[in-house]
Amino acid sequence: MPKDDVRVTAYGDVDHLNSVIGTAIAAEPRDFEADLLAGIQRDLFAIGGRLASPDEKKVESALKKAAIPSGRVEELEAAIDRADKELPELHAFVLPGGSMKAALLHSARSACRQAERSVVSLDREQPVPVPIVPYLNRLSDVLFTLARLANRRADVAETTW
Repeated sequence: MPKDDVRVTAYGDVDHLNSVIGTAIAAEPRDFEADLLAGIQRDLFAIGGRLASPDEKKVESALKKAAIPSGRVEELEAAIDRADKELPELHAFVLPGGSMKAALLHSARSACRQAERSVVSLDREQPVPVPIVPYLNRLSDVLFTLARLANRRADVAETTW
């Protein structure tokens, strides 16, 4: 498969997203939403595995490990709701930045949007498993909300536009 194939681009962008999230996890405070972010990384590995394996019959046993648990999109929505309880209502666009943790989570959000676009492009050519696109869509919202929460907890004001 060529390196610029739409499938390779899709799972490559998911891998990049996972790396950016790993960088955000490594930034202080390291315990900030650690369980949520670690679970997301595992989900992204599963998504990458699904995207890299178009013929599920050939890799059936390996894909059992690459399952996205049902209800994960709802769990992402619940994480947004939990974080929103600590955040002021948003009345303007937020410029990416603030604390290092928040800036890295904003980078992860933009990497997530890129991954989502790539997966949607792949889905136009070859169907991808159902939960992947909605998962990535909600994940970018989670990452945005977590960036805001990281700034709030670090007592760093958001810069709005």
